[in-house]
Amino acid sequence: MPEIGEVARVVSFLGKHLVGRRIASIQAQDDAIVYGKVGTTAAAFAAALNGKTVLGARQQGKYFWLEMSSPPHPLMHLGMTGWIKFSNEETFYYKAKKEEMDKIAEKGAAEWPPRFWKFVMKLEGEPDCQAAFVDARRLARIRLVDVPAEEMRKTTPLKENGPDPVIDKKPLTLEWLTEKLHKKKVPVKAWMLDQANISGVGNWVADEVLYNARIHPEQYSNTLNDAQYKQLHKSLMYVCDLACSTLADSEQFPTDWLFKYRWGKGKKDQNVLPNGEKIIHLKVGGRTSAIVPTVQKKTGPVAADVDEGDDPNATGTTKAESKSKAKSTSRRKKVASSDEDAGEEVEDNDTDISEDMEAPGTEVKAKTKTTTAKPKKLAPTKATSRKRKVAAASQEELTEGETEVKPASKRPKKEVMNQETTIHDGRRRSNRIKKA
Repeated sequence: MPEIGEVARVVSFLGKHLVGRRIASIQAQDDAIVYGKVGTTAAAFAAALNGKTVLGARQQGKYFWLEMSSPPHPLMHLGMTGWIKFSNEETFYYKAKKEEMDKIAEKGAAEWPPRFWKFVMKLEGEPDCQAAFVDARRLARIRLVDVPAEEMRKTTPLKENGPDPVIDKKPLTLEWLTEKLHKKKVPVKAWMLDQANISGVGNWVADEVLYNARIHPEQYSNTLNDAQYKQLHKSLMYVCDLACSTLADSEQFPTDWLFKYRWGKGKKDQNVLPNGEKIIHLKVGGRTSAIVPTVQKKTGPVAADVDEGDDPNATGTTKAESKSKAKSTSRRKKVASSDEDAGEEVEDNDTDISEDMEAPGTEVKAKTKTTTAKPKKLAPTKATSRKRKVAAASQEELTEGETEVKPASKRPKKEVMNQETTIHDGRRRSNRIKKA
């Protein structure tokens, strides 16, 4: 979830509490994912920082780092749920109701180190302060980069990322943006979310920029006109600048921003702007987009794999969607076939863990759909098949000279003494022996 504005908030607090101070001690909790995925260990991280002085805190898009008195420097990414907490100050960025904030603040103050901590560092001097990196879902990344501080942005992974809309205004010109967008045929929002194109733009920022620019998120990037490219560049700068200057404090966002009203997907009487315009949600490539269809018109071709969701302007299911649904149905039938003995059809889990599903900080629960299949018809047993064959044979016409066998229940008791049965040429024949 943390995007360019939220990371700016983290960097601001790091500058306030860490810059100019020496790290007295540091504890790092081993995590083979958070540290290990990027070639670092908790022990190496703690050893590299302990006793050093923090000279600065920097940011590029969603990445941020501390400039230490000597290399290596810690480079961090918050992932979906990562954050930096401080023992002497709360760092909320989206404001909940006051009573909710008070409860969270009380709980946080009583619990230190906080839950899901990856490292905790204690600073020398006054005021007494400790900083902790926390991450519940372990999607964050913490690494060491052993280069001079001024070379950080020229080193992997920062060099592979695009320009930052706030600190790289000179390279990120209208001409640059227009050329880059025009070279690719992808949904304009997908292009914006690719960090190799622009650093720091995530889901809510992209939606806000496109709403402000009056551009449909799924229109192909190379189909915009000159006026749209110009407005998109202007909106990108406006939204990112304001998100960072307010340190992602949603109370300071303009009242006409989409952000304040977009979080009630699927909830009745929500997703409506103050002027009465309705917000709808579309999904393409697994990402949810909040748009206002009355102002974000499709002025050109859109991606063929768009799931129109609750878009009132939807034109119907595409061929790609039809094929996908057919494959999905076939797969589910196979699953059902293998589980018919249990009397149930097991359907694929329909789980959508999206940062747009709920308001920030809200736990998103997976949704699972299960349907019950009709009971399987039992195959006929061998005994049943044999009876059917016998019944069929008894209906066949007997050869000349044979006497028809009457049902046993209708035969006179004195007449029948014995019954001899023979099989000849595939037919069942019966001869009755009368009493002499």
